[in-house]
Amino acid sequence: HVQLVESGGGSVQAGESLTLSCAASARRYSSYCMGWVRQAPGKEREGVVVIADDGTTRYANSVKGRFTISKDNAKNTLYLQMDSLKPEDTAMYYCVARCWSKLEDILVDVDFGYWGQGTQVAVS
Repeated sequence: HVQLVESGGGSVQAGESLTLSCAASARRYSSYCMGWVRQAPGKEREGVVVIADDGTTRYANSVKGRFTISKDNAKNTLYLQMDSLKPEDTAMYYCVARCWSKLEDILVDVDFGYWGQGTQVAVS
C-alpha cells in the first residue's frame, strides 16, 4: 500500500505561482509512475501530468509550458511547479501513483492505483 500526502495548495492571483508537494510512503517509490490529477467543481477529473520511472513526462495541453513535474527520489517526494496560473486552474489537485494505462493514454484514462487526499488550488 502507498500513502500519498499532498501539500502546498492555496489561493493566489492569476499569473502567480504555486508549488505542490506529494510525500510518498513507499519503498519502491522511485519505480512508480506518478503524477497529478485535478478536479474542478462540477467537472470530471483531468489528468494534468505524469512522470514515468525513467523520467519520461506527459503534460496535458492545458498546462504545457506552465507546469513542471519533478521528483526527488531521495526524499520520496513529487513536486508540481505551477507558473502563470489561470482561474481555470482552480481545482482540487490529487497526487497519484501507479499508472494502469500506457503513458500515452494515462492522462485521458486517469487510471491510477493510488490517490492522495488532495490539496485545493484557487486562482482568482
